[in-house]
Amino acid sequence: MASGIAQLAQDLRARKTSATELAQAALARARARADLNAFITLDEAGALATAQRAEGRFANGALVGIPFAHKDIFCTNGVRTTCASRMLENFVPPYDAGVVEHLRDVHAVSIGKTNMDEFAMGSSNENSHFGAVKNPWDATRVPGGSSGGSAAAVAAGIVPFATGTDTGGSVRQPAAFCGITGLKPTYGRVSRWGMIAYASSLDCAGVLARSAEDCMYVLSAIAGHDPRDATSVARGLDNYNAALSTTLQGIKIGVAREYFGAGVESGVAAAVRYALAQYEKLGATLVDVSLPHAHLAIPAYYVIAPAEASSNLARYDGVRYGHRCADPQTLEDLYTRSRGEGFGAEVRRRILVGTYALSAGYYDAYYLRAQRARRVIANDFVEAFKQVDLIAGPTTPTTAFKLGEKTADPLAMYAADVNTVAVNLAGLPAISIPAGFSDGLPVGMQLIAPAFAEGPLLAAAHQFQSATDWHTRSPGA
Repeated sequence: MASGIAQLAQDLRARKTSATELAQAALARARARADLNAFITLDEAGALATAQRAEGRFANGALVGIPFAHKDIFCTNGVRTTCASRMLENFVPPYDAGVVEHLRDVHAVSIGKTNMDEFAMGSSNENSHFGAVKNPWDATRVPGGSSGGSAAAVAAGIVPFATGTDTGGSVRQPAAFCGITGLKPTYGRVSRWGMIAYASSLDCAGVLARSAEDCMYVLSAIAGHDPRDATSVARGLDNYNAALSTTLQGIKIGVAREYFGAGVESGVAAAVRYALAQYEKLGATLVDVSLPHAHLAIPAYYVIAPAEASSNLARYDGVRYGHRCADPQTLEDLYTRSRGEGFGAEVRRRILVGTYALSAGYYDAYYLRAQRARRVIANDFVEAFKQVDLIAGPTTPTTAFKLGEKTADPLAMYAADVNTVAVNLAGLPAISIPAGFSDGLPVGMQLIAPAFAEGPLLAAAHQFQSATDWHTRSPGA
């Protein structure tokens, strides 16, 4: 489904197609591309029922009747929500997440739930209980993670957009690897209610789509205050649609030198610098900026996130819901075997790291220091935004790597997030947009904005995409 949301909405209003036909086509494509392993659950009955309700309502908004997919981390009433884990393999929630409610209310049509790294812990989508997802550009390579199933589904043309979550880059990194656009809003801009928690102070719902314009339509639907989420910010929404027309004249884009450092492939750096030159042609001014504590982002993140995960995942004990071991002999045996059987290797690793960091005698040495590092990282952005409107750099240091290439080396895997995690630590909005190719594989460029500046961020991405065609490229085209 290469058409964007606006074109599909126009076709629906003109009765060139119907919501039911679009849903059926998306379901057929999902089955035809089963080789990608992008979906855990297809909800044909639910999709067709929603599409039927959408018929005749097309004047009510751009998303009415548009098919899409949810990352399998959002609770969906009556539809299995697994978090790609054995622990929740058979869990069927009795309620919808806030994001799910918003998209249901505008009559968008969910065709199912996409594959992901288990409990959103990973950078390659190889940590799923249901198997690895393949990159549509090269089936021997990863799609990125943890929202890899959503990214693959959009890149392969199965759906025009999909939801994702971004804890340390899990929307932006797979968007870069799959050659699509991935938006991470400001922390607190979109409700986390009903989104299964990994690291509560970092988790953020996001959007994967072909273009910034498509991301704008979805953000307009899902953003807003939710009193059920204590971290949701009660702040009015901007008119994101109107913001897209903002030109780049007078805009200052900071080029963060740390994002072009050691480990960045030459082809990636060259593609992003060429894209930045296009921004200059469109009227923007490039300014060299520094984020001097960027090197602290990975170590700080991989203390804070596992620490919060160890607390959040304590609820999966085999008692109330989730996987329960067979014939437990004692309460300790129930806990031990249920968690050992229900959690995969990467999840167990992060729980152990987080529990250690929070333990008596180590809290000050690790967790407290990581939180202090988080503050200086956030301050770097504050200082940089005194000089510029946006900050740019490669989304990832490399293009998509081979399946299995980094599974034996967790530290090498964690390094794939080196340019993205600082944004989550600072709670800022960011977007990854296609910026070219290196050796035939997509390259993503990341734009970062001050808190709640999604309008200018989307505008900058849209203006670039209006002048280039990288975002229109499809695998196999």
